[in-house]
Amino acid sequence: MKKLFALILSLAMALSLTACGGSSDSDTTGDTTTDDTSTTEESSDAEETGDADATEETGDETDADETSTDETTAYDVSDLQIGLICVEDEQSGYDAAHINGLTEACQELGIDVDTQVTFVYNIGEDEECYDTAVNLAEAGCDIIISDSYGHQSYMLQAAQEYTDIIFIADTGDMANQVGLDNYKNLFTYVYQSRYVSGVVAGMKIAELVENGELTEDNYDADGNVLVGYVGAYPYAEVVSGYTAFYLGIKSVYPDVSMQVQYTNSWYDWTGEYEAANTLMANGCVIIGQHADSTGAPSAVQAAYESGSTVFCVGYNIDMLSTAPDTALTSAQNNWSVIYRETLESYLSGEGIPTDFAAGYADGAVQISALGTACAEGTEEKVAEIEAALTDGSLQVFDVSTFTIDGVNPTSILIDMDLDYVGDTEGVSDGVFQESVLRSAPGFEARIDGITELNNG
Repeated sequence: MKKLFALILSLAMALSLTACGGSSDSDTTGDTTTDDTSTTEESSDAEETGDADATEETGDETDADETSTDETTAYDVSDLQIGLICVEDEQSGYDAAHINGLTEACQELGIDVDTQVTFVYNIGEDEECYDTAVNLAEAGCDIIISDSYGHQSYMLQAAQEYTDIIFIADTGDMANQVGLDNYKNLFTYVYQSRYVSGVVAGMKIAELVENGELTEDNYDADGNVLVGYVGAYPYAEVVSGYTAFYLGIKSVYPDVSMQVQYTNSWYDWTGEYEAANTLMANGCVIIGQHADSTGAPSAVQAAYESGSTVFCVGYNIDMLSTAPDTALTSAQNNWSVIYRETLESYLSGEGIPTDFAAGYADGAVQISALGTACAEGTEEKVAEIEAALTDGSLQVFDVSTFTIDGVNPTSILIDMDLDYVGDTEGVSDGVFQESVLRSAPGFEARIDGITELNNG
């Protein structure tokens, strides 16, 4: 019977890709893992997430509305069928993180990836996503997951039609608003790992300054060291991430300013390469990123080989194979933690929370291996910061650590109803509570010291 189901599922998905014009095969396969040290390009997304919350960020898993489905009894793990819709494929670091994470979670729970999981690749953030979700539903999937922010409205459309199936829109921000028991959002506290990667960058800047390796071109008019950041879009998730990165740097070396160059794409190698070149031409000595390819690290490595003093911090994958002399580290998500806990909740009959997110306290975020270019003492500093994030003694968005128009803010509103206007207080106990009321990031405030060179 299982072989017959697998055959039907394969045929259904083959038809779905033909109908949707997918550029890659849909597979029911466990052989999807990629090496974090490969040169594969990462596809970040999780895009404009609206905003967050008002209860205290603790570094532990988000409770953000524990509304669950009507499951009241445990389910047989051998009967479970799962579909994962990917915006790119396993050659993208972002998608590889999801593929690997779901694969690992299933293996830990005794779910046969070969016969119980369908991975569908290169599905656009358009009607193609809806068609794919419907095909997975018709093929018998019990849980259907999409990995990109732009998928969420199409996942919602399918969820409204197939009310006995769970639809999970990773990185989305609509689940709290739509009131469907079978529509969910998942994310991580990636801002925590971005903060830690900023600490790594701050340690390097301090070393460069101490050794006299910077020139006057690497400082702005106020004497601040220049840092650059390649961003995809001016969405809340990107703003939250680059702000956390900047605050991490400033916690080590306060005299910095940062420039952000948007690419208007989540995955554009050439655009990211050129954005990094623009920032380096402005004098930036560190290039961070929230974009999905190895374009920016490649540009940094090329500039270094031409004699420039410049280093990079990546996202999703270890960039050392791309930029062996310049990559310091990468901010990463550990999606296996999120997926394992989600699947455990379903299988136990407890029900999947409407929103779920987790960070260092649960092992859901991390940074990649430190590069040889890192400053002396970085490993020890990282251990200190990670411990503080884990126990909650360090809060990334402590409002006493940054200013807006010269003043430490006491109020930062977030857009919980998704009308692009802040409506809910996000500051509590002196901290902006990121990813607490809902899993999606909500920090969209522009703080002092960061300049967006283009508006996206």
